[in-house]
Amino acid sequence: MDLVVTNNGTHNVAVFLGYGNGSFLSPTMYSTGSSSSISVAIGDLNRDQRADIVVINNDTNSISILLGYYEVSFENQTTYSTGSQSVFAAVGDFNNDTQLDIILANLHENTIGLLFGYGNGSFSNQTKYSTGSQPSFVAVGDLNNDSQLDIVIANLGDVTISVLLGYGNGSFENQATYLTGSGQSSVALGDFNNDSRFDIIITNYYDNNVGVLLGYGNGSFANQMTYSTGDGPVSIAVGDLNSDTQLDIVLANDKDNTISILLGHGNGSFANQVKYSIDAWPSSLAVGDFNNDAQLDIVVTNGYHLTVTVLLGYGNGSFANQTTYSTGDQPFFVALADFNNDTQLDIIVTNILDRDISVLLGYGNGSFADQMRWSTGSWPSSVVVGDFNNDRQLDVVVTNQLASTLSVLLRYDRGALKDKIEFASEAGSRLQNVVVFDLNNDSLLDIIVANYGTNNIGVILGQANGTFSNQTVFPTGLNSSPYSIAIDDFSQDGHADIVVANHGSKNIDIFLGNGNGTFRSQPSDSIDTGFAPSSIATGDFNNDGHPEIVVAYDGLDYVDVFATLEIVDFPDRRKYSTGSWPLSVAVADFNNDSQLDIIVPNWGSNTLSVLLGYGNGSFAEQLTYSTGSQPVFAAVGDFNNDNRLDIVVVNRQEDTISVLLGYGNGSFANQMKHSTDVRPSSVVVDDFNNDNRLDIVVTNLYGSTVSVLLGNGNGSFENQTRYLTGLGPDSIAVGDFNNDAQLDIVVTNLYNNTISVLLGYGNGSFANQMKYSTDDTPYSVAVGDFNNDSQLDIVVCNHDTSSVSVLLGYGDGTFANQTKYSTGVSPTFVTVDDINSDTHLDIIVVNRGDKSISVFLGYGSGSFANQMKFSTGTGSLWVAIGDFNNDTQRDIVISNDDGTT
Repeated sequence: MDLVVTNNGTHNVAVFLGYGNGSFLSPTMYSTGSSSSISVAIGDLNRDQRADIVVINNDTNSISILLGYYEVSFENQTTYSTGSQSVFAAVGDFNNDTQLDIILANLHENTIGLLFGYGNGSFSNQTKYSTGSQPSFVAVGDLNNDSQLDIVIANLGDVTISVLLGYGNGSFENQATYLTGSGQSSVALGDFNNDSRFDIIITNYYDNNVGVLLGYGNGSFANQMTYSTGDGPVSIAVGDLNSDTQLDIVLANDKDNTISILLGHGNGSFANQVKYSIDAWPSSLAVGDFNNDAQLDIVVTNGYHLTVTVLLGYGNGSFANQTTYSTGDQPFFVALADFNNDTQLDIIVTNILDRDISVLLGYGNGSFADQMRWSTGSWPSSVVVGDFNNDRQLDVVVTNQLASTLSVLLRYDRGALKDKIEFASEAGSRLQNVVVFDLNNDSLLDIIVANYGTNNIGVILGQANGTFSNQTVFPTGLNSSPYSIAIDDFSQDGHADIVVANHGSKNIDIFLGNGNGTFRSQPSDSIDTGFAPSSIATGDFNNDGHPEIVVAYDGLDYVDVFATLEIVDFPDRRKYSTGSWPLSVAVADFNNDSQLDIIVPNWGSNTLSVLLGYGNGSFAEQLTYSTGSQPVFAAVGDFNNDNRLDIVVVNRQEDTISVLLGYGNGSFANQMKHSTDVRPSSVVVDDFNNDNRLDIVVTNLYGSTVSVLLGNGNGSFENQTRYLTGLGPDSIAVGDFNNDAQLDIVVTNLYNNTISVLLGYGNGSFANQMKYSTDDTPYSVAVGDFNNDSQLDIVVCNHDTSSVSVLLGYGDGTFANQTKYSTGVSPTFVTVDDINSDTHLDIIVVNRGDKSISVFLGYGSGSFANQMKFSTGTGSLWVAIGDFNNDTQRDIVISNDDGTT
């Protein structure tokens, strides 16, 4: 393994070629052109199986790419900005992608920062979570036995620790805090009472004790028990120091220059401390077996004497006299790892005044070689070791406290670096962000840039000879100022899509990819953020198989996570003529050609339009049939049992319904009328008395009733029977809400903001209504199982409050209180379907007020993502769903009530 080190202030990076035994050649310097190169990342950018280097230049707002070839050299460094004075780092796989991630303690921001690893030595921008005051130390482990990593933070500025339980998708619950002593400086985990649950130990610096919080195994902890230590306990480590199979504690005390040993009894309690004197100002310690005697030994940093102390253990809880080894100026933090692959533990130390790290290779007999040193950023406060680029070599991450940066030192293969390659963008483009990805599936990396000054994104495709195509640009909108880019497959079609954060227009755009390096010329979806986004990233944070979008903003102390599930795209909107004032729409196959057709009642012309489908998404010109006065709603069923679909139409003005029997070829007989109550508004068709004949139920807006007309099976119906509802019933849906195998009905009551549920007896009659509150003016209702519990739930659209209400069913005919979601302006109709083919029901709403439809993608848990909106025609009122072009994707047909389409 080799090392790459960024040199802050010297305009270069240093490459140390390794001999494979833990030692390195003298460094080779490569210019970065920046005095503030703060982070480095390594990856194979040109697929030549040689590691390349990308360096972040903080002061010049640029990146440098150094392509590696056989002699081993790299292009300029890559650095990562962190929070204000990041003082500690830990690693773990927090999103279960098998790649190591980094967690930071941001001392003066009162946050921790999470950087997700890509597995190639590079990391995402950090996602931050609130902690207590001045987080100084972090420990990682599974605290609630759910196989997901959780985090414990020591809060130096108050008397608490913070526990953040992980979901396994890179996100965490809000912190839970526990009282400790004063001045928590270090925290560790271990099972101290042998109950197979993690416990917490914490150093209380100003109280001169250590706190032990026993874990319950569910992520919660008992109150702390304290044990006396030396003066100023600052660092803690855990191990079996006396070979009794019980965990013990060792602490460094920086005020009296000692270490304390507390032997564990195995029941969560500890013996009184035994102290050992060491050199001046011990700040950090670690335990490991340095001489291969199966007994744990201790290494401690001595800040004032520029050394580390090694104490070899006897295996009975006592230790030999100390041996010291030279380090840099003020060694501050120590860790252990095998850097030269000889199976012996080596020591790595951060030297805060020299701005570097020291590596002391172990001989395996308890002694160590002289230090080798590599530069870091300003005030390296902690170091963590792991394989961040999956090359089976250990890499190093250092927190640079005063520089507020993170240094990544990756070990790399032999080779050298070519001269840098530059690509010009448009004049005035003010390149702001760059990402690389294979956009056209040719196994070559392509480049995507955000052109802040020219309001577009640019795509530069990689060529097989290592060159790149000319830039193709895609507009992001006037004054949009694109600032950040991320890549993911939002449409789940196997093609890379682009999401762009637009700083100027305060929104994010999604460009759907065609899989060949081209994209839809305009964004397929746009999400308003309300604030100027500065950074964007994607990931599947909830393990639902769909990427989410994370957005950070200028000047704000939080991030937004947008759930995309699967982007639903309707690229074309086609209009077809109808009669005057089409108010609703229904779909079915009326001519038995296995293609869906459309019927529309036309309120203004007292007709019904029939549009026969060709199966390719287009339709024949309308055929019209006379109805009663002011037809507002239509439903479909086989009323005379001839295996041909018939139609029932609600005629509002004359208080009737019209039945048109179908001939099976797309044409219909003249209407037959049946009386209803006052101002019928909607209709459903089903067999409510279990005689295998279809019946009809009609809502009567002014009568505040529903009319039940039982079918005779020959196209005729019995006279109506009426049942009371709430005031102004306007919409109706059918389902078995109490699992008695009998059909029930639910009705929206327009004028008293309720729904009525009428349970059916199975003989065509119904029980008295049960009412449930909704929001203002419930216009439409639909039913479906939204939380996959095999019980029917209800969704209602509320016209005057621009919302939908979801009421989850208990399966006994009763329902939970409503949960509301915002829609577009003045929604008039709601239906349900699986729009994105994820087996979860979604909600589709027509918004008359802003001429749009809203799509709410369902999570399958009874909750839904925020709406996605699509523009429609003028005055849209009704919607129906079907596959009109036989592509297995769901399509939408909408009636426009203030026109003739």
